[in-house]
Amino acid sequence: ANTQGKWERSIPRDLCPPPPTATKELRATCPPLSTFFFLFVVFVVSTVFHCYQRLALVPTPWASSPRVLLAPGHLPREGMFTVNAIGRLGNQMGQYATLYALAKMNGRPAYIPAHMHNTLAPLFRISLPVLHGATAGSVAWRNYHLDDWMQERYRHIPGRYVRLTGYPCSWTFYHHLRPDILREFSLHEHVRRDAQAFLRELRVGGARPRTFVGVHVRRGDYVQVMPRVWKGVVADRGYLRQALDWFRARYPAPVFVVTSNGMAWCRENIDASRGDVVFAGTGVEGSPGRDFALLTQCNHTVMTIGTFGIWAAYLAGGDAVYLANYTLPDSPFLEVFKPEAAFLPQWVGIAADLGPGPGRPLTWSPKSQRMWAE
Repeated sequence: ANTQGKWERSIPRDLCPPPPTATKELRATCPPLSTFFFLFVVFVVSTVFHCYQRLALVPTPWASSPRVLLAPGHLPREGMFTVNAIGRLGNQMGQYATLYALAKMNGRPAYIPAHMHNTLAPLFRISLPVLHGATAGSVAWRNYHLDDWMQERYRHIPGRYVRLTGYPCSWTFYHHLRPDILREFSLHEHVRRDAQAFLRELRVGGARPRTFVGVHVRRGDYVQVMPRVWKGVVADRGYLRQALDWFRARYPAPVFVVTSNGMAWCRENIDASRGDVVFAGTGVEGSPGRDFALLTQCNHTVMTIGTFGIWAAYLAGGDAVYLANYTLPDSPFLEVFKPEAAFLPQWVGIAADLGPGPGRPLTWSPKSQRMWAE
């Protein structure tokens, strides 16, 4: 009995099990397991969110990892150029290429907004570094508006930290750097491979075609905007018939790969009875990558209106046919758009039918008709 008492006295108190009443009190003060789980989830979500904000993660794993400028103290001392990223794919491609060219011309480094990187990087191997949103917000930018064509004053843009604005999409800005632009807008390999696989499966008269002509038909909002705002038209069935016949007369057994944001209209108005027309586009404006890749992997291009088709033709190379004179001479559109600065000189223009008639959305005034006739 004495030995047992010695052992009991020698055991430290903190190693002894608590009495039953103490156990109940301990359990009463410990938070439930669900609380620990909730706090863990909050911690994980917060960590992921802040990592995303800090690193400007791109939305797809195959997109090129950007170089990100994070700290305002790391801004280039010589100044920098960036651009106001607005619009969809074609507009942002024009803004990117113009920023690339003008920054080189003015001897300044160029950075793009994270929003632009998220639009372009899933499709192209772009290389310009990304300006983090928090850093961009701390800079006193000098906004510099650009018209849609190159001008001499753009070679000497004043200011250290300049943000280019507007909707520039003209070869006159960047065509002298064409190899660089083609490299910047080269497709990721898996995107190019998928487009090539689709084209390899196409047949005309049972034979594999040797000539692929991408056809982009812009409709969507332009169906209403062109007649109501810009005094113009979109492409009709007459133009598309002439454009396809232009290629049929020059290339044996071509296949026409049609993409559009109005595919139902295309199926009704493009004659596919010869078996050389394929309605390939998804028509989904929110994810235009597949359609754009198909167009760029074709040999030649038929475009209607819009920067999407212009860029597809520029990257594809080869022959290109475009809708010419699709606005009246007094259209306000011509104040912000010069056709000669949008379409390369070697591209072929087919004039639009602007006259009034059945199904025409426009009713020209006598003055407008007289101006167009002149």
